[in-house]
Amino acid sequence: MTTHASFSTKKVKLQAQKVAKSYGQTQVLADLDLDVYDGELLTLLGPSGSGKTTLLQIVCGLVEPTSGRLLIDGKDETWTPVHQRDIGVVFQNYALFPHLTVEENIAFPLRMRRLPGNEINRKVKQVLEMVELGHVATRLPRALSGGQQQRIALARCLVYQPSVILMDEPLGALDRQLRETMQMEIKRIHRESGATIIFVTHDQEEALALSDRICLMNEGKIAQIGSPQEIYERPQSTFVAEFIGLSNILDGQVHGDSLHTRHGIFPLMAGGQQAGNAALVIRPEHMRLGARGNGGLEGQVSESVYAGSETRVVVTLAGGEKFIVRSSAQTPLRIGDHVSLDWDVANSRLLAV
Repeated sequence: MTTHASFSTKKVKLQAQKVAKSYGQTQVLADLDLDVYDGELLTLLGPSGSGKTTLLQIVCGLVEPTSGRLLIDGKDETWTPVHQRDIGVVFQNYALFPHLTVEENIAFPLRMRRLPGNEINRKVKQVLEMVELGHVATRLPRALSGGQQQRIALARCLVYQPSVILMDEPLGALDRQLRETMQMEIKRIHRESGATIIFVTHDQEEALALSDRICLMNEGKIAQIGSPQEIYERPQSTFVAEFIGLSNILDGQVHGDSLHTRHGIFPLMAGGQQAGNAALVIRPEHMRLGARGNGGLEGQVSESVYAGSETRVVVTLAGGEKFIVRSSAQTPLRIGDHVSLDWDVANSRLLAV
């Protein structure tokens, strides 16, 4: 398990120890170990059925684990009822009270805790300034945009300073442009508040943009955990390489310092390669297009998509495999053009399979 360097010396806020969950014969989580550090934003990422939502429900107490323990600030909270856990939750549907104003919505958890009125007013004003929505304090939720409602939902959670904040697909109902704006807002608010946040999403771009660390899950297990850069640049399996970003993968057998494939023999980084089946991963931005016959892989352009700062070119090899190239070059390519593909060995990653 990889530990992000900036968090390695921090206090562990939440710890899952051998947490498992089964429904009959179906195992949803399999003896999962996870440390969440104080003040970090950790994203649980994975495909449908990977177990990320079940883990979140166990953390907040909505689901009981079949086995294992959950510790918060070193205290065993495995069987603590939901309402007694020091945890805040931000939902996708905001869950604001429609008949209460913004400031009344934010003050609600403080009133439930019977704080003095002057302290409630101070805390509400402070958190409204943090989310930059002081000017809507007296409005009802229906008078706010989706992004504003989501920030108010987050403010209502931040105001009573829970040990851990859980965010379950909180941006799923927003359009793309607003999602990207809210991602930056959440990063800013997280930085200013110092809160410990566990963020659940199935959106890989969202996870890369937001996270201090990403916990990528698959089939009830942790496939890899690390910083966005570690996960993207140093995937530990073909599943990780294919799920996080786009990847081109060459399957073959390692012989010495080369990979033997059906498309030819390709060099590997010198030394330390174990013989056997392997996959070579090359990200689209590291692949180069050239004229036919320049070596490397040979194929035909089957698609070319202009995306502003880059052009995404799909090249289909003779066996039908498709490789994606991200190119900033302005050289016009037509569907059906014959091209070659190559890359620097240092920009590829070899994975055992």
